[in-house]
Amino acid sequence: MPLSFLVPSPQIVADRQARTTMTEARPVATDRAYPALNREYPADFRVDDSYKASLPDLQNGPASLIVGARAPIQHVGISNFRLPIRYQTPPDSADHGGEITLETSVTGTVSLEADRKGINMSRIMRSFYAHAEKQFSMGVLEAALEDYKSDLDSFDARIQMRLSYPMRVESLRSGLTGWQYYDIALELVEKAGQRLRIMHFDYVYSSTCPCSLELSEHARQMRGQLATPHSQRSIARISVVMQGDTLWFEDMVALCRRAVATETQVMVKREDEQAFAELNAANPIFVEDAVRAFAGELMAEPRIGDFRVVASHQESLHSHDAVSVLTQGETFAHASLDPAIFAGLRA
Repeated sequence: MPLSFLVPSPQIVADRQARTTMTEARPVATDRAYPALNREYPADFRVDDSYKASLPDLQNGPASLIVGARAPIQHVGISNFRLPIRYQTPPDSADHGGEITLETSVTGTVSLEADRKGINMSRIMRSFYAHAEKQFSMGVLEAALEDYKSDLDSFDARIQMRLSYPMRVESLRSGLTGWQYYDIALELVEKAGQRLRIMHFDYVYSSTCPCSLELSEHARQMRGQLATPHSQRSIARISVVMQGDTLWFEDMVALCRRAVATETQVMVKREDEQAFAELNAANPIFVEDAVRAFAGELMAEPRIGDFRVVASHQESLHSHDAVSVLTQGETFAHASLDPAIFAGLRA
């Protein structure tokens, strides 16, 4: 290789010197020093009215601060703030109308006009907490909704409360008892001046496939071949508009048991397991049968208006689920389904 290739050209040398000079450059010192700020938390600092008035509030700022489309928002608020709520049990229950305190997850939202930047979300919590010590009733829920709708100057509002409600149930034959838990959501919706009271109720049951049952019996009769029908844990989410008199959680349990008798069991001995097998054989059910059975009971209940039944039979035969949706009335009638509507049903 010629020696000339190992010697940098004058231009390369000049470029290297320029980069070195730039790297070594330092900011020019100014007379303004960075302020010395307190780095310790001021535990004794007290806020007065004038200081509070000086605090910035971007959410209530001018419309010029709106990001993106200046469009109305149907729901904005907070989800899953939890607190203990006291619920009354029915007068004919074992404790004769006592109370039970349950952890409850609350979601609260309001509508937001197109020319408003945002809301102060803590007001929703404060409004709800003002009523949280009272025993739950739909009247209490309506008062909480009215308060935060007024505080936030909103037209529409919604509160949803989610809880897991325990009921002691007896086994089929052994006489044992255990606690069954029911996932429930209570919803109060105000839209265009009208209020809806809605209950969402999850019911878990066993579904024995009628086709599989018949095929199993065919194998026994025709070929003397032992065969068993397939069955699976299944779940229905029943959403109802409540109207008129109080609809107790226990009323929904009884309604579901009348529609589909094969509720999953809590405490089981051998005699109970045999009884459950007999109960399933007496009540084989497709997913289409299930939603219609629930609908029949719902239609007969005067305290229930519009409703929706979403059922999922989580198949032991197939690697997919069998699902069905049945609605009555305008409240739950939608052309499009939430993509997660069935994924959220896990029995």
